[in-house]
Amino acid sequence: MNDDMPSWVEAFPAAITVSAKDGTILYMNAASSRAFASRGGREALVGRNLAACHKPSSNAIMEALQAEGKTNSYTVKKGEAHKFIYQAPWYEGGEVAGLVEISMEIPPELPHFDRG
Repeated sequence: MNDDMPSWVEAFPAAITVSAKDGTILYMNAASSRAFASRGGREALVGRNLAACHKPSSNAIMEALQAEGKTNSYTVKKGEAHKFIYQAPWYEGGEVAGLVEISMEIPPELPHFDRG
């Protein structure tokens, strides 16, 4: 799958991780590889199953996202870093083929604007 990704995806500053429907990690961009360097980065994780990296409650959420075709988003603080996490199914031939997770650092106090 790495050869199919445009070069901007590899260089994108947010961590992008793509998995197959069975949970196998297919792709991690450079930021994702750095984010998971303590677990071996993409060299160790691509080809492994997400279930091995998450607790059962997280696995249940990922399964539900795929089954229902829904998205999941939340913020988290890890150390001093504040992150926004967005998880969504990706599709092939109109069918859910797996999940994409985008994780990006955000400021501790994120501005909000109502533009409606």
